[in-house]
Amino acid sequence: MKFTKMHGCGNDYIYVNGFTEKITQEEKPELVQRLGDRHFGIGGDGVIFINPSDGADFEMEMYNADGSRAEMCGNGIRCVAKFVYDKGLTDKTDISVISCGKIKYLQLFLKEGKVDSVRVNMGAPELRPEYIPVTVETGEKSSGDGAVIDEHVTGQGRKSMIDEPITVQGKEYKMTCVSMGNPHAVVFMDNVADLEIEKIGPHFENHERFPNRINTEFVKVLDRKTVQMRVWERGTGETLACGTGCCATVVACILNGLTDDTVTVKLLGGEIEITWDREADLVYMTGPAAVVFEGEWS
Repeated sequence: MKFTKMHGCGNDYIYVNGFTEKITQEEKPELVQRLGDRHFGIGGDGVIFINPSDGADFEMEMYNADGSRAEMCGNGIRCVAKFVYDKGLTDKTDISVISCGKIKYLQLFLKEGKVDSVRVNMGAPELRPEYIPVTVETGEKSSGDGAVIDEHVTGQGRKSMIDEPITVQGKEYKMTCVSMGNPHAVVFMDNVADLEIEKIGPHFENHERFPNRINTEFVKVLDRKTVQMRVWERGTGETLACGTGCCATVVACILNGLTDDTVTVKLLGGEIEITWDREADLVYMTGPAAVVFEGEWS
């Protein structure tokens, strides 16, 4: 099986041409785990299969490193664009890519005949809790045996979850929840550089208020146009970048009145520019895509 290792700001995936490589759906989760292992495999944050599609120019079939299916990846979809153009699967510089039934529209920017960066229309942010999903904490009630337990509801009827308290490992944080096709909780902090993310990240990811687990962005606002972000991705752990996380972060910044509508997000692996066109309610992401190496897995 031929593959291409690619990354967007250090968020690296293994890309497989689904037009030519035929792998059954049953085989994929285990194969993804083997390929993504950084010691015994190729190494990556996950695997993306690029497939034919009747509803768009291409399909992006994305898996996390643990073999679980994921809905969307901003860095991954930019690399899909580079893959299909550089390998001659398309000659268009405006393409559509579908992932889990949702279509994104991409504009490709070339340098010396190859894709250098990509602008993605990521669509409208979803703020309604039941569609993220995140449950709403409604208070405390008696369990009937004298104990007090938290009560959670689906959040139906709530328009948004902005600056919402959540208790993790006995400490209260404030989160703003956004879906960009996948679920995100954005947490603002004064210092993210020294954050022990490997300790707190899993507790956010698997918190009972997130039925489908959660991607968590820990964010420091530097000024009205710049933020610093670290991310814990569900099914993978900390990654050097997360495109959808950048989108969710900027939406959260704007909703909390912290930044302008166009923001540069500084990540461990580079920088991504995000714009939220609030009049059209569309989020645009612009960033690089690069090939690391190619090979063949036997």
